[in-house]
Amino acid sequence: MKMLRWAVGVTRLDKVRNEHIRGSYKVAPIADKVKESRMRWYGHVMRRSDDHVVKKALALPDNNRGRGRPLATWWSTISRDLKQAQLNEETTQDRPTWRMRTRRADPK
Repeated sequence: MKMLRWAVGVTRLDKVRNEHIRGSYKVAPIADKVKESRMRWYGHVMRRSDDHVVKKALALPDNNRGRGRPLATWWSTISRDLKQAQLNEETTQDRPTWRMRTRRADPK
C-alpha cells in the first residue's frame, strides 16, 4: 500500500482510504493475491510425482500439539482455501481447469 500511495502522491495525513487508492489503480487486495499464489504452489506440488521430496514431506504425520488453540499451518490454510473455492485434490491434475478456477485477476 505504501508504494501505491507514493505513486498516487497521497500520504496517510490526507486520510484517503486504501480501497479508494486500490480502486483507482485497479489492484486486487493483497490477501487475494497471496491466496492465488498459495493455490498456484499447491497445484504445482500436487502435479509432482509421488516420489518427489516435497510430496513426501506433505505426507509426514503431524505432531501432537499442546493445549490451546492449534497453530495455523500451511496445510490447514490450503484446506480452507480449497473448501472455499469448492475444489478438490483431483482438480489439480487438470492444469487448464485448475488455473481457470484459482486465478484471481486484478479488477478492471
